[in-house]
Amino acid sequence: MSPSPILQALRLETRPAHDHLEQNTFNQQLTAGTITEAVAKHFLAKMYGFLAPYEARLRQQDLGPEWEINTRQRAHLILQDLHLSASGIATCSDMPPLDTWPRLLGAMYVMEGSTLGGQVIARQLAKVNIPLRSYFSGYAERTGPLWKEFCQLLDREATSENQAEIVQSASLTFQKLDAWLNQPSA
Repeated sequence: MSPSPILQALRLETRPAHDHLEQNTFNQQLTAGTITEAVAKHFLAKMYGFLAPYEARLRQQDLGPEWEINTRQRAHLILQDLHLSASGIATCSDMPPLDTWPRLLGAMYVMEGSTLGGQVIARQLAKVNIPLRSYFSGYAERTGPLWKEFCQLLDREATSENQAEIVQSASLTFQKLDAWLNQPSA
């Protein structure tokens, strides 16, 4: 079965931004097998800084139970990994606009998709005995099924009228996340 038109468009049109995002120090060291716990902690703190405002916006939406929004909240897992409180981590002030349903769907595509790559990262961290894996483990055994459910919901919500806005939002989310991850810490 081929992917739906929205998923095809998202995969194709966000590929350059997705690929660029993966060129950060964390991913380069992870791929090279030279990752350190310090670099992993820094990356997780930066991810929290992006994820926390995104999840706050997501919680403001009146989404039905089929979206499983409480399950899809994962920023707290980063706090568990880092043994920090939220007040000790800077948050991103240059978030993509999430003021329309299509824009939120585009951002959700990026953040939900990250659960798939996170599982690969968790395995790589385990190989080098870095214990920071709660966030990267996604939804554990439910990661695949929750991704499929999200894709079905996204397909249901996407229309010819809003598809371009969804795709544009996903691309912008990748770009804003990339800029935030590569911004030097204050």
